[in-house]
Amino acid sequence: MSEVVTDRLRMALEAMAQKDDDAAWEVIDGDDEINQLYLDLEDDCIDLLALQQPVAGDLRLIASSFKIITDLERIGDLAANLAEYTLDADRDMFPEVDVQAIGDRTIEMVTDAMAAYASADVEACYAIAERDDDIDERCRSASQTVIRDLIETEIDAATDDAEIEALMQDVSRLLLTVRDLERVGDHAVNISARTVYMVDNDDELIY
Repeated sequence: MSEVVTDRLRMALEAMAQKDDDAAWEVIDGDDEINQLYLDLEDDCIDLLALQQPVAGDLRLIASSFKIITDLERIGDLAANLAEYTLDADRDMFPEVDVQAIGDRTIEMVTDAMAAYASADVEACYAIAERDDDIDERCRSASQTVIRDLIETEIDAATDDAEIEALMQDVSRLLLTVRDLERVGDHAVNISARTVYMVDNDDELIY
């Protein structure tokens, strides 16, 4: 499931960079596959709880996995959001905001978080949580750049309503893109937090 999710997130970012509507639609249409994977794994977790009545470490494994698949499903939703923004965009705005760099780092975080889950690597989980500060700072800086450019944009009596509306849509779209990528990073931290709980029965990163 995580491989499908990260692949769709990567595809969404590439579609945005290339303004590739076909790829964007593939991401949007592919969200049903992610949802089905989520439901199948949810059923597996429920069956294990009901039939095996696990305790201690086994119970934490199932509970953590249940939470992690929820985070992955939501990352899939965010990838679909990015694809929808691509369909709505009709021009390249704010080239100084490096959305791709932020996106690449969030994909790395999700990939590394799942690797840490698979190997029960608690140390890696804490390192991933620390990396989220960099994502947050990059997103904050990107948002400030967009707002500053908006403030500095000259709008006078000759500017028609359609131009103003297009500008506001561009600003809104980019701010939503940055917000969604920041949320992907948050989900990577959630995955790491649940892994730490699973391995060490420690909820420090959860809260």
